[in-house]
Amino acid sequence: MIAIIDYGMGNLHSVSKAVERLGYEAVVTGDPVQILAAEGAVLPGVGAFGDAMEHLRESGLDEVVKQYAASGKPLLGICLGMQLLFSSSEEHGEHEGLNLLPGSVVRFRGDYKVPHMGWNRLSFKQSESPIFKGIEEGHVYFVHSYHAKPEREGDLLAVTDYYQPVTAIVGRDNVYGMQFHPEKSGESGMKLLGNFLKLS
Repeated sequence: MIAIIDYGMGNLHSVSKAVERLGYEAVVTGDPVQILAAEGAVLPGVGAFGDAMEHLRESGLDEVVKQYAASGKPLLGICLGMQLLFSSSEEHGEHEGLNLLPGSVVRFRGDYKVPHMGWNRLSFKQSESPIFKGIEEGHVYFVHSYHAKPEREGDLLAVTDYYQPVTAIVGRDNVYGMQFHPEKSGESGMKLLGNFLKLS
């Protein structure tokens, strides 16, 4: 069973449906017992970083997510959910994150369109990662105004190009993150999500 963590902010339905299409049982839940019992967990997210962390803390799910990550079972953050895995974000002020991956989330700065929205090609930095098994560097769908800057080069699994190299996929041990929406990214996205689910 795959837990889609419900903390009041996220595209829960579309992620849940994508997991089921790949042949796995999905449950949308905010119940700590159910989350910790799951073979895999997904932390989705849409909205602002500070609001999301506030929701997680108020519900106690911030500690549940950390406990889940420490269990060694696979955890995937999607979009804002990926950003929450990092130490901090500068979105509307300075906010502390879950600190599962060292690094910060910063706003795009430059004379170009923000948010970064649309289909962009992935470039794998660590092609040996199990998340890329049987997958070529395809296009996936992004919508974001802030991007993550991992402190450790080894945590950066894939980038895309938007006037600069932009973090697209991160991972260390059992903790993974995708800045794009795999469930909205056609065949490439579904294969990436499928490879994550196989880890469970």
